[in-house]
Amino acid sequence: METITGLFSSSGLASTLLYLCLTALLGIAIGKIGIKNIKLGIAGVLFAGIAVSHFGAETDPHIIHFSRELGLILFVYAIGIDVGPRFFSTLRKEGLKLNLLAFAIVFMGFGVAYILYLLTDMSAAEVTGILCGAVTNTPSLGAAQQIILESGSNGADTSGMAYAMAYPFGIIGIILTMLLIRWIFKINVDKEMEDYNNQVGANKSTLESVEITVTNPNLIGQKLSYIKALTDRELVISRIERNKEFIIANDDIQLVVGDRIYGVSSEKYFDSLKLKVGEVEIGGKQEVSGNLAMYNVLVTSRKIAGKTIEQIGIYRRYEANITRIFRAGIEILPTLKTTVEMGDTVRIVGKKAILKDVQKEIGDSLKELSSPNVLPIFLGIFIGVIVGSFPILLPGLPFPAKLGLAGGPLLVAILLGYKGRIGKLDFYMNPGANMMLKELGIILFLSAVGLSSGGKFVDTLRQGGYMWMLYGIAITLIPIMVVGIYARLRKYNYLKICGIISGAMTDPPALEFANAVAPIQAQSTAYATVYPLTMFLRILFAQVLVLLIL
Repeated sequence: METITGLFSSSGLASTLLYLCLTALLGIAIGKIGIKNIKLGIAGVLFAGIAVSHFGAETDPHIIHFSRELGLILFVYAIGIDVGPRFFSTLRKEGLKLNLLAFAIVFMGFGVAYILYLLTDMSAAEVTGILCGAVTNTPSLGAAQQIILESGSNGADTSGMAYAMAYPFGIIGIILTMLLIRWIFKINVDKEMEDYNNQVGANKSTLESVEITVTNPNLIGQKLSYIKALTDRELVISRIERNKEFIIANDDIQLVVGDRIYGVSSEKYFDSLKLKVGEVEIGGKQEVSGNLAMYNVLVTSRKIAGKTIEQIGIYRRYEANITRIFRAGIEILPTLKTTVEMGDTVRIVGKKAILKDVQKEIGDSLKELSSPNVLPIFLGIFIGVIVGSFPILLPGLPFPAKLGLAGGPLLVAILLGYKGRIGKLDFYMNPGANMMLKELGIILFLSAVGLSSGGKFVDTLRQGGYMWMLYGIAITLIPIMVVGIYARLRKYNYLKICGIISGAMTDPPALEFANAVAPIQAQSTAYATVYPLTMFLRILFAQVLVLLIL
């Protein structure tokens, strides 16, 4: 018993680790407590750390500092790898408009924080902590604290306390804004759902099973390899119906009168296919029968990962064709130049007798996929730390800015996630490993921040810390109310606005509330569209704010 008491009463390595674990346990439990669909979530760890520290926990500051930085790096790297494949595609078409609205929210929050600094006697650490808490963005707090420490200033712990003061209303304020916009404009959620579904239907570009009756006389007698080259990027051919029998789409097959092509395409290519081949119909849910079958196969073989459909050559060596690729929630029409990556799911149509052999070649091994490839993780973090250390000269700032231990690994991870591989080295991380890395990182970071800040939390609250809450309310409400009202006046769908606001504030609890408003994908899609760019901007602007004030 004395041994256990001694562990908790000292400030050595063992006691510090015990307090980190205790904070994590209590915080996760607190975060699961919900009041009317509102939960603190992982932020409960921060408040648990403050409470544990307030009641006398003694920890080693060096270990706490290391845990904070390591946790931050792991968290932002996992985020970057996760959002990387979608990062640049989100800037296309409507994604650019949504990201401009999100950018306006980020920039206005930065502006309100800077104005508050000019009007008050707050320090750089205080105002930056309030900004990060008011927008519920933890990585930006870590980036700001690093700049504060590197500049030789005091106040890294103070920024953590300011963050904790502003954070609760950061969550509540987003939800309140959604309710206010709904009330101000007297929005009918059912109508918004109907409008969104109609819009999605009108702009539909998802892949469809198609049936094409060959009517172009110039194609009769041509080999299927010619048709594939003619319609590459528009159509993937899986099989041919001839005399009421199906045959696999082999390159050497010659088309005859009455052939009917079965394959996969997108509605935006239908007009082109009609001109090139013949009448196009969207196929029903007709099962692949007879001597043919269809398999969905998980790509786990590193021998084929990173190769194109043409290089893999399934269609040349087997009577089978890859007709679809599913990657990171995206459905891809496979062309000859499309690259297959680890973790993809490919749909294969072919002869039943050989599909098992194709499946074995592609992998379909959950065991192989579940084994994390750790070498790229350390390589990515290594490069990220180096990139984050390079100074960035910005006009008007007294010191060079840096991406730091938050921005550097995040930027590198986004690029690696987007690229997917460099040579034979792939940067795929399975969802389970990514989630584990992300959760471990943010728990370590928040535990360390809470334990280092909690000793002075109550005293700070008594000495005027409640004003930080009021400043945080301004930083939270003004940008999202202005942008939310503007977007609605511009006829943006209300459910999309909820997703934009949640994503711009990088706030999962707010997204959970928004998703509960209506059972469709509008909110989550908008959130995912603006989240990657917003996360990067939050980290960058937090550092810029510190450097402007120092």
